[in-house]
Amino acid sequence: MQLQISPSLRHVTLLPGKGLRAFIKVKVASRKLSYRMLFYALLFFTFILRFAFVLTAVDSIDGGNKCSTIGCLGKKLSPKIMGRSLESTMVPEVIYGILDQPLGKDEIDGRSDIPQTLEEFMTEMKEGGFDAKTFAIKLREMVTLMEQRTRTAKIQEYLYRHVASSSIPKQLHCLHLRLANEHTSNSAARLQLPSAERVPALVDNSYFHFVLASDNVLAAHVVATSLVRNSLQPRKVVLHIITDKKTYYPMQAWFSLHPLSPAVIEVKALHHFEWFTKGKVNVLEAMEKDQKVRSRFRGGSSSIVANATEKPNVIAAKLQALSPKYNSVMNHIRIHLPELFPSLDKIVFLDDDIVVQTDLTPLWDIEMNGKVNGAVETCIGEDKFVMSKRLKSYLNFSHPLISKNFDPDECAWAYGMNIFDLDSWRKTNISFTYHYWVEQNIKSDLSLWQLGTLPPGLIAFHGHVHNIDPFWHMLGLGYQENTSSEEAETAGVIHFNGRAKPWLDIAFPQLRPLWTKYIDFSDNFIKSCHIRPSS
Repeated sequence: MQLQISPSLRHVTLLPGKGLRAFIKVKVASRKLSYRMLFYALLFFTFILRFAFVLTAVDSIDGGNKCSTIGCLGKKLSPKIMGRSLESTMVPEVIYGILDQPLGKDEIDGRSDIPQTLEEFMTEMKEGGFDAKTFAIKLREMVTLMEQRTRTAKIQEYLYRHVASSSIPKQLHCLHLRLANEHTSNSAARLQLPSAERVPALVDNSYFHFVLASDNVLAAHVVATSLVRNSLQPRKVVLHIITDKKTYYPMQAWFSLHPLSPAVIEVKALHHFEWFTKGKVNVLEAMEKDQKVRSRFRGGSSSIVANATEKPNVIAAKLQALSPKYNSVMNHIRIHLPELFPSLDKIVFLDDDIVVQTDLTPLWDIEMNGKVNGAVETCIGEDKFVMSKRLKSYLNFSHPLISKNFDPDECAWAYGMNIFDLDSWRKTNISFTYHYWVEQNIKSDLSLWQLGTLPPGLIAFHGHVHNIDPFWHMLGLGYQENTSSEEAETAGVIHFNGRAKPWLDIAFPQLRPLWTKYIDFSDNFIKSCHIRPSS
């Protein structure tokens, strides 16, 4: 049907659609009705309809229970016009009242009448013909039971991961024992590292110097191999490997029998450094005190898991704080790099859970602008687990000592692949600041932060960090399971920070090949200790 109004406003014509030629012509007498008035009436009626529609739509979007617009008129009238009541679609208040009431663990323990699945719940409700109150009570019991079971399962998962990540796999233990034995019986495993003619390179600042602190031979091998294999100038690469006394002989045996020529590899234990043997070493004292505080106030993993009030993610953080890594001298020693390498101007420090996937020598071309630490910032992404970390993610801002000195929204940065300008570092009090805050944390019963060397590092290097491109350091491969291998392959350095280390059975299967591809599984030591590409 079509409506036509003549230009003179004296005729209104109704035309049937779909090709019909018949029409109805209505002639309106000018003396009985104003044609202009009719036209304006039609326009006004159209406006009112649209206005009412818009108000109704806005009121629906607001979704509130209060009704203050004309649009509410349509909401109130339309259900009645359609022959039904609006209240029939609302959730009864009694359900909200029941669900708001807390339900204690003792109230559901040992009960067999609580539905175990949604299917059981729906069957019971349909067959029992219960009212809304009973419906809400049963629903609350079922959901509470499921929440408790989920919490228990999550905590058990965290506990098992803690045990797995804190233990030394028997394959790695075997490798260390085999290499230690080889060191005593095979002169080829006791070669000087580096050879005499390459020793001058150790203090030559025209070389690219990298430092790796590790007590894990296999992990050190992957870092070293990936670094040298991807370097465009391997002859100019010098890798200084620092280890502890018990791992020194296995580490020396491995790199003596598996040279990475033409790169220069140095293996030294901490007791070989003159500085380390002179007087007191602050980091060792801090570690000893820290260990005493942890054993006294944390009560071990059993007491942490037994806490029935804390959330699983808090329990996971406390379990991680018990990891031996966080009280390892290998983890703390980086704060003493200027003293350990007094002749060097600049170094790149590498953690032993990283894999190098590109040439790192361009890092020496980055202008540091007087800063000490070149690092990737971790507040530049949407991912809340990896790249949206700020100081409040690591420091306890409910403590006045932290809140009055730092900004919680200031960006954090990553340890694991860092450029250190040692010349600039020696002009600062960074190392002193680090030890001061470690001491304050111990005095406060570890209440300033709970784990790791990153929190005191964030404090000590505050104002001394130069931001570098995220390409150089991709984080989270040890706890971000949804990271794909394709995504990880685009980064210059990938970091397996987190519990799921690539040498453990709990490593993520899609990411582990990025690490294992640098291991020769046909090697006699690797085969004899049953180290395989996949767990």
